[in-house]
Amino acid sequence: MRQLLRWFLLLMLLVLCLVTGVVGGIGVDRRFLTDSATPTAPSVQSQVDLRLISQAWSIITANYVDRTALQDPNRLTYGAISGMVDALGDTGHSRFLSPDMLKSENRSIQGEFEGIGAEVQLKDGHVVIVAPIDGSPAQKAGLRPGDIILKVDGQDVTGLPLNQVVDKIIGPAGTPVTLTIASQGQTQPRDVKLIRARIEIHNVTWDKIPGTNIAHVRLTAFSQGVTDDLRNALTEIQSQGISAAILDLRNNPGGLLDEAVGTASQFLPSGNVLLEKDAKGSTKPVPVESGGRGTHLALVVLVNAGTASASEIVAGALQDAKRAQVVGETTFGTGTVLDQFKLSDGSALLLATQEWLTPNGRVIWHQGIAPDVTVMLDANADPLLPEAEKTMTPQQVQASGDKQLLEGLRLLTPAGS
Repeated sequence: MRQLLRWFLLLMLLVLCLVTGVVGGIGVDRRFLTDSATPTAPSVQSQVDLRLISQAWSIITANYVDRTALQDPNRLTYGAISGMVDALGDTGHSRFLSPDMLKSENRSIQGEFEGIGAEVQLKDGHVVIVAPIDGSPAQKAGLRPGDIILKVDGQDVTGLPLNQVVDKIIGPAGTPVTLTIASQGQTQPRDVKLIRARIEIHNVTWDKIPGTNIAHVRLTAFSQGVTDDLRNALTEIQSQGISAAILDLRNNPGGLLDEAVGTASQFLPSGNVLLEKDAKGSTKPVPVESGGRGTHLALVVLVNAGTASASEIVAGALQDAKRAQVVGETTFGTGTVLDQFKLSDGSALLLATQEWLTPNGRVIWHQGIAPDVTVMLDANADPLLPEAEKTMTPQQVQASGDKQLLEGLRLLTPAGS
């Protein structure tokens, strides 16, 4: 069974097609796909609770003054389900997906979707951007991890369930949507107009950093096929005589657990990638897969606040094994594996059924992976991408303002010189 970890995520990768929270892409962090749950016989207390819900439903439908709000029968149903899931306290991770959101999320797992291209999660009552997708409308518009979505097309979305906010943001490619954004360090919100697009995720890109013998390997997400793509990239890297690499996991919202295991295994000769902890407190190790192509490469890993889910598994595994130094900022802190339970109308519940830990037993849920070397980017600086480096000079790389990448170069220079 495939396992999905976000999709911040995340998570929902709102490719805010989002959907998937990647609007048009939403974070995943879950198993793929679990059969519908078989209901157990309700307890006496459960029967009382269900009668209470039915009583509230009847009162609302009979007495609420705004009758237009009751015209959509799914509105109360989906709101009630979302409320039950939110009451569990796993805010922004365990969640309810409408049929449209589920379809979009599943498309994002395949690496394609329509939307604005950002992973989002619910945090403290606000919809927060976990990570924009490389090349997406969200990234091109300057949206960053930690940005808060206050309004969608002028409508206040503060306090709304995540699925309702996603529904307002998603839409077909070529159509506009305006988000009112609050950013850290800015005193006033700003309006950002985006044109939704069809987004194809390129899982792995790489290039040799100008003026060095060091490869910059960028992983955008952990959708299907990323391990094979990475294996091919590492084969090409080594065929060119490159002996060191920077693994860039910044703004990577995660994805499939199997792909995280496969990715970490490309750099680890043995040991475990993670530990899975169940509701009874039992832990099960997930071992490294044999045959990694990059086990002898000198390595640095770049992370930031948009590094989530499967990305945190990879970073934590390489850090625990002392296989690589981790550079950047503390990661997002997604630490549960979600099971997907399909409901009868095509919607689904994503429920946390397991927690994952680093091989040394460190908790990542709500804590994240702390870097070995903390390096913050300036507010006006963006991470360099391998595509941009193809046309840059060594001097332009040094002047780019990407302090995290430059620190990785400094740490690897003896190996890559």
